[in-house]
Amino acid sequence: MLKRIFTVVPVAMMAVALAGPALAAEAAAGGEGLAVRGLLAFSAGFAIAIAAAFGSLGQSKGLAAALEGIARNPAASGKLVTPMIIGLAMIESLVIYALVIALMIVLKL
Repeated sequence: MLKRIFTVVPVAMMAVALAGPALAAEAAAGGEGLAVRGLLAFSAGFAIAIAAAFGSLGQSKGLAAALEGIARNPAASGKLVTPMIIGLAMIESLVIYALVIALMIVLKL
C-alpha cells in the first residue's frame, strides 16, 4: 500500500507542478480555454485532498499518542491535553492554509 502511495503521489505532484508552464503558455497565446479552467479546478481539488488526507493522518497519530499516554498515566492527563490541542490546531491550520491556496488558485488572485 505504501509503495503504491509513494509512486502515485509524486506522479500527481509532477502533473500539478507542470500545470504552471502550460497555463502560462496558453495565456500568452491569447486566451483562457475550458482546459485551463479544468486544470485549475483539478489542481485546487487535488491540493485540498492531499492536505486533508495527510492532515487527518497527522491528527490521528497525535491524538492516538496522547490518549495512549493518558491511558498509561491518568494523572498526567492535565499536562497532556493542552499540548495535544495546540498540536491539533497547528495541524489543522496547515489544512486551512491549503484551502486558502486552493481558493486563490480557483479565483486566480
